[in-house]
This record gives sequence, C-alpha cells and structure tokens, in this order.
Amino acid sequence: MADSQPDIPHKVLVVDDEDDILDLLQYNLEREGFEVVLARDGVEALSKAEDEKPDLIILDIMMPRMDGIEVCRRLRQDAQLRTIPILMLTALSGEEEHVEGLDVGADIYLSKPISIPVLVSQSKALLRGVRRYEEPPDLLRVHDLEVDRDRYLVFRERDDEREEMRFPRKEFELLYFLASHPGKVFSRQELLDHVWGRDVYVVDRTVDVHVRKIREKLGSEYIETVKGVGYKFME
Repeated sequence: MADSQPDIPHKVLVVDDEDDILDLLQYNLEREGFEVVLARDGVEALSKAEDEKPDLIILDIMMPRMDGIEVCRRLRQDAQLRTIPILMLTALSGEEEHVEGLDVGADIYLSKPISIPVLVSQSKALLRGVRRYEEPPDLLRVHDLEVDRDRYLVFRERDDEREEMRFPRKEFELLYFLASHPGKVFSRQELLDHVWGRDVYVVDRTVDVHVRKIREKLGSEYIETVKGVGYKFME
C-alpha cells in the first residue's frame, strides 16, 4: 500500500506593523500547523498576497503606507485574490470602523488585544467556509435583475437600458441568497448562518446594515422587511 501524502498546510498571510504582534501570531499559528507569511505594511501585503496566494489573510487596519481598509478594498477588486477570506484586526472600537471594514469585504472583525484561541478558531472557521466560494459560477435572473455570481456584478434592465451595479462582497452574497429564494422569509440569524457561516461571530445588526446598503444602491422595492421576523426578497 502506498504511503498517504501529508496534508498541505494552509498558508496564512499576517499583516501588522508591530513586530511583537507578528511574532505572537506567527508562533501560535505555526503551532496550529499553519504556514505563515508576514508583511509589515499595506503595500507589502498586496505584493505578498499576489506572490504567495495565501488561503487566509489576517489584516491590521492602522498601518503605514496603506491602511488595512484600502488593502482589503484592492484585494476584493483583484480577480485572482478577491475570494481569499480576510480576518481584520483593529485597536479601534467604533461601530463605523467595523462597518467600513465589512463594507469593503472583510469577512470578520476582531479587536485588539487579541485573544489567540478566538483568532485561531475564527481562522479555521473561515477556512472551512472557503468551499462556499469554490462553487461553479452561477447566473441568477429574477424580475428585472441579473445577478452574476462569477463576476460579483448585478445588472438591471429598465427602459431598454442595461445598468451595471457593483456591490461589496457580503452585500452581494446577501442579495444573491435572498434573490435565490423569492417570497421566502428569513430571520436575521438564518441569514447570518447562510451568508456569514455558523462558525463566524457577527451580530444581528450586521444584516440590517447590509440590507440598508443594498437598498441605497438598488432601491427599496426588492427586499422587504418582515416586522419581528427578518427579510424576504420580492415575489
């Protein structure tokens, strides 16, 4: 019987401008079996992401040359890198900073000081959820919308004109999921489970924020609020 091949470790790119944070995360992640690549600012992070094609990026916000928000935005605009899960770290505690990070495509937010067990657990959860983004491309047509999951684009046909709209990653996935089930009511928790994953911790308000952002771009007629329950896409 041939020897089985060892599992290939997941590669994690850790980006932070503080050497003690880099050392701490590298030590603990390598203990868990990850291969770790380090970057010390946003510009280096983009270069390392392009060269290394990591399975996960752990990204600080406050950094020299380019902050984590801009790094995340550029990663999500890159056809080859846009599906890499991003775990964002911040010493900022304001809700607006967290919402901004999620809006540009971060998958989850953790605040400093870092809990190593939580960070490791969330990293593994994100990696387990990567399979959601490896499904075959799909094109959804509903009402006057065409939702292209391969290109993360939404098209709307009105008055013989075709309008193209771009959405941040989680807004798109939430829209796609709701539009895939027109008329079906989903609670906020169900939407969190389906779109963000059961193992990723985000609060109910995250769904409300993303629905509001979708309505700002698309209009309020597509997603209906079901009072006391959640949301549904128009039938």
